[in-house]
Amino acid sequence: MSPLRIVVDRVSDWRPYYPTDDLITAADYLAQGTNGEQDATTNVINLCGGLDYLETGYYVSLLAQARGQRVLPSVETLNQLSRKALVDLQLESLAPLMDELARRGALEGDAFTLRVMFGECLEAGLGKLARRLFERLPCPLLEARFQRRQGLWRLARLKPLALTSLSVEEQDLFAAALNRHSRKVWRTPKARRRYRYDLAMLVDPKEALPPSNKSAIKQFIRAGRRLGIDVSLITKRDEGRLAEFDALFIRETTSLDHHTYRMAKRAEHEGLVVIDDPRSILRCTNKVYLHELLNAKGVPAPGGMLLYRDDLKRLPQKADGLQFPMVLKVPDGAFSRGVVKIQSVEQLAQEAERLFQSSALLLLQEWLPTEFDWRIGVLDGEVLFASRYYMARGHWQIYDHSRGKTRSGGFTTHDPKDAPKPVVKAALKATRLIGDGLYGVDLKQIGDRVVVIEVNDNPNLDAGVEDVVLGSRLYSKVMEVFLARMEERRRHAG
Repeated sequence: MSPLRIVVDRVSDWRPYYPTDDLITAADYLAQGTNGEQDATTNVINLCGGLDYLETGYYVSLLAQARGQRVLPSVETLNQLSRKALVDLQLESLAPLMDELARRGALEGDAFTLRVMFGECLEAGLGKLARRLFERLPCPLLEARFQRRQGLWRLARLKPLALTSLSVEEQDLFAAALNRHSRKVWRTPKARRRYRYDLAMLVDPKEALPPSNKSAIKQFIRAGRRLGIDVSLITKRDEGRLAEFDALFIRETTSLDHHTYRMAKRAEHEGLVVIDDPRSILRCTNKVYLHELLNAKGVPAPGGMLLYRDDLKRLPQKADGLQFPMVLKVPDGAFSRGVVKIQSVEQLAQEAERLFQSSALLLLQEWLPTEFDWRIGVLDGEVLFASRYYMARGHWQIYDHSRGKTRSGGFTTHDPKDAPKPVVKAALKATRLIGDGLYGVDLKQIGDRVVVIEVNDNPNLDAGVEDVVLGSRLYSKVMEVFLARMEERRRHAG
C-alpha cells in the first residue's frame, strides 16, 4: 500500500480522530526539504486551512507535487477554486443533475448549503451531487452553496471547508470517507477534444516586455499559414472564443494568478493543443517549486534553502554559517523582479519581513556572479536555440529595474552544437521534469560547474535575438510541433 501523509495546520486539529502515524503538521512537512521523505508513491492529503494562493496550505500542495507525490487537493484544483470562472467551467455540466433533483423534490426552499467530504455528504438524496462536485474539483472538504433563481437551481459559491469547522456528525462521516478514499486509485478526468486547424495566439499589445516582438509574431503567422494553420491574434478579452480554435499559443508573460493561466486551463478543457500548457505554467512560474523539484531529482542548481514565515523569529540561527552575499527570491517574480541581493544577516531580516507579506515561503540561494547566463531553448524535448544573455551594464542581473526604467544587457545566439555539452545536458534534464512544451532554461557555468537557475515556460522568441542562427526555420519548427499534435489528436479521434 502506498504511504499516506495527512497534513494539518496543528496536531490539535486532529484531536477528534484516532491517532495515526500518517499525521504531520504543515510546518514539519514543508521543513522536510529534499532530505525528507521523498517517496514518489506517497499520497498526501492536505487538510490545512490556508489554501489561498501563496499561503501555507497552498505550498503544501505545491511542494508535494514538486516532490513527485500525489496530493489532494492539487494546486490546479486550488487555483480553480480561487476563481469562480474556472469553477463554473468545471461544473457547467451539473445543470441537468440539478434539474433532475428538483423534479424529484430533493431540493427544498430557495437555497441550501451542501458539505462534501471526499465526495460524500450527510444528505442521502444528494449523494450523486456530492460525488459530481468532488469528481470535477477534487478537494477533501468542500462547502457548496446553491440558489434557485427564476426557477432554476445553480451553484452560487464553492470553497474549501476547514477541518476544524465540522460538526460531530460530520466528523464521523469525514473519518469514514477518508478511510474509504485512501484505498481508491486517483484518476484525473479526460478533457473534451475538438479538432480544427485554427490556432489562437494570445498577446498583450500593451505589454512592455512581451515574450515575442512584433516581427516575431508576424513570422509565426507566416510559418503557420505555410503549414495550413490559420493563426489569429487574440487578447484576454477573447477568452470566450477559445472553443473556436484547435490550439492556443501563449505569447504573453504568464503567471498563476493571472488570465494567462485561466485561459490555458480553459483551452485545455476545450481540448485545444496548448503551449504554454497549464501544468508547465504551474511548474515553472514558482521558484520555490522549481528549487524543490530540481533538488529532489538531482538536477544541478544553486545551493540554498527555503525560508518559512515563522523563520523570521530565528533568522540569525538559520543564517548561521551562510556566506554572503546571497540572493533572496519571491516565488513568482519575472524578468529579475522580486530578486534581492543580500549582503548581511541584518539585510536578510529586513528584506524577508517585507517579502513575507506576500508569500508564506521565500527562497534564499547562493550568489553566483557571472558575465552572462546561458539560455537553452527546448521544444518538444529538443534544443531549439542557445543564447547568452549578458548582465545589464553595471548591474548583477540581466534586467536592471533600479533606475525607474528597465535596462537589459546584450546577447549572442549560437548554434546549439557549439554550446557547452554540460550546459545542454543539464537543460534537457531539467525540462524533462516539466513536460514536453516550449521552455527556456537559464543556466550559469562557473568553471566546470553548471547549475540550472530556472526553467521558463514562456521563453522569449524574438526576431533578431533567438532566431539569429535558424532564421525563419525557428518559427516553422514551433508551428510544426503544433501541427503534429493536432494531427495526432485527429488520428485518435478517428
